[in-house]
Amino acid sequence: MAQSETDPKLYRAKSTSVHVTALDGLVNVNSLFTVAVFMGLSLTTPGQHSLENNGVCDAGLNVAKRLFSNEVVSFSFFLFSSLVAQGLKLAINLLNSKEVDEAFKAHIHLNFLRLGMMASAVGSVMGCIFLVLSMVNAIQIRLGVLSCSKYAVGAVAGMVTLVSSGLLVYISTVLYMLSNGKRI
Repeated sequence: MAQSETDPKLYRAKSTSVHVTALDGLVNVNSLFTVAVFMGLSLTTPGQHSLENNGVCDAGLNVAKRLFSNEVVSFSFFLFSSLVAQGLKLAINLLNSKEVDEAFKAHIHLNFLRLGMMASAVGSVMGCIFLVLSMVNAIQIRLGVLSCSKYAVGAVAGMVTLVSSGLLVYISTVLYMLSNGKRI
């Protein structure tokens, strides 16, 4: 006898596959951002002269220290977000697996799933914020401090505008999904 579309087990498997896909996407994006973190660390060195060719416009050691600190915090948030997402994926996959004995199946509560997805999303958003802060410092090291270089100001303004717009869309989508999304 074929399962109908209204069968709760079939519905649960379909809806949780959407969650797994969303968590996969989150982990993939976090991985790309983590690469950006390490590129920022490798391309910027303290004591480097800016492209402004004016010693007054060169960023000081404190800017390089903030860059490094923000990169480490950003990496930590991305790693946190990815680990939470991977844990949720594991639980969902165990829940839906037909090959696992009933004793080893994960029983994930909807509120726990939502809390985990929210924690993962918050980790990604915070990682993005600290990545942007570190990029502001990298821009100041390469193009000159903001008070000296119109190119640095333009780069920072463009980056902050685009990233904050993207984060606004992402946060709105996550909040909508968690508050009004379909039930498992």
